[in-house]
Amino acid sequence: MLIDDVTIDVSAGHGGRGAVAFDKNLQALGPAGGSGGKGGSVYFEGVFDLGALQQFRFKKKIAAKNGDNGKEQFCDGRDSDDIVLKVPVGTVIHNITTGITKEITAIGERLLAAQGGKGGRGNFHFKSSRNTSPTQFQTGLPGEAFAFRLELKLIADVGFIGFPNAGKSSLLNELTNAQSKVANYPFTTLEPNLGAYYELIIADVPGLIEGATENKGLGIKFLRHVERTKTLFHLISTESEDLARDYAIIRKELGAHRATLLDKKEYLFLSKSDCVSPADLKKKLTILKKINPSVTPISIHDIDSIEVVKKILNEIAEEKHVKNKTTAK
Repeated sequence: MLIDDVTIDVSAGHGGRGAVAFDKNLQALGPAGGSGGKGGSVYFEGVFDLGALQQFRFKKKIAAKNGDNGKEQFCDGRDSDDIVLKVPVGTVIHNITTGITKEITAIGERLLAAQGGKGGRGNFHFKSSRNTSPTQFQTGLPGEAFAFRLELKLIADVGFIGFPNAGKSSLLNELTNAQSKVANYPFTTLEPNLGAYYELIIADVPGLIEGATENKGLGIKFLRHVERTKTLFHLISTESEDLARDYAIIRKELGAHRATLLDKKEYLFLSKSDCVSPADLKKKLTILKKINPSVTPISIHDIDSIEVVKKILNEIAEEKHVKNKTTAK
């Protein structure tokens, strides 16, 4: 089960209290109270593991330890260790307490979640020519505490969209070693599946239905994953009773969720082309060509059609390579 939306409470550690103590050595006078240690801070760090939010399924409260109190004989309290929470790249971090939103976009990127409190000063630090035996000290500062909502939005190069049973999982399995679950019933894919085609990341987004933005079917649960996808592969099955309607419904749901989704580059495929006769396939292509003249019929059992898909992916990979090379300069 993929956890992609979770709320947690995060607390940093408090700073330790400064000590009030005096030098115990013979013939030595004066204050000797050490300062308190710093409380542990909490950080978020990006990792490739999409299942990293699973750790928060039952553990909703994260708290770093407090710094140790100051000790006698000028001994400062020990700083508490920081906590680093691993989250998938593509996680949007909503600070519910402050209303600030940040995002993890790269592996190893680290964001401060809650700052640990600074330790208080011991009485040694209050010594002066007028106050040679101070009894003052500072309590440690409190650590920060916030409530966070962690929302995973996949970052993929290509996203497969379409109705349930449009053949998205089968195509992903054919192109990669994703080993997605495949069966002939609605909502076979209950969570996004990822596959790697050389340097491209492909996401099989769970099937949408009419009214998804109104929380029907799987609802808007997975529409957020389309937001970060750079290119869309729209699959419509030859088994559809109304090809044009199916295409319009998916586009409508994308636009209702976020209008900018309609501006993404899209390739249209008529899947399961082996399931109909050549005559019927021609009729169905004629219908879809009115929507997109470059519609491509494909079947996982037709090597030539899969090669066409691979050619498109290779072109996308080349564009990505050129773009990255230009950015590096």
